[in-house]
Amino acid sequence: MMGVSDAGFSPEGSFQAGVSQSFPAPTLRFLLQFDRASRIYEPLESITVRYEVAGAEAASMRALERSILWYTEGKGEEDIGVHFFERIADASDLPQVLPQGFFSNRLPASPLSYEGVIVKVRWCVRLRVFFEAGRDFVSEHVFSLGRIPPIRQATGGGRL
Repeated sequence: MMGVSDAGFSPEGSFQAGVSQSFPAPTLRFLLQFDRASRIYEPLESITVRYEVAGAEAASMRALERSILWYTEGKGEEDIGVHFFERIADASDLPQVLPQGFFSNRLPASPLSYEGVIVKVRWCVRLRVFFEAGRDFVSEHVFSLGRIPPIRQATGGGRL
């Protein structure tokens, strides 16, 4: 389905293991492809994401969560907003979405992605796979909503 040379291919993302068990974690990779190589979307546009969960037996997976969300980083409290969330846990539906699949969703008008000095607003696609053995794995892949230029901190300390 996807290969390393595909436009928008994204093997990275923050990657976190869930429940700690006494057995070694499987070598798991989330391969994700946005429908735009630039990963820049305008408000109210649709986003389509193709994914593949590699390195684990599909039969050992018991659920998949697919979501689109935004979060803030920086000084003060951090916020999060979930725009789209889907949990697939029915055994008859899992073969259709694991180990590979896709989903689409229309993005909202706001909040726009923002790279400020004090606060940042980031959008991401999050995939989470739950296994029969009690472990779960999460991968986040960042994209931009809107085109606000990054803010630069003034230098020199003088008045404008």
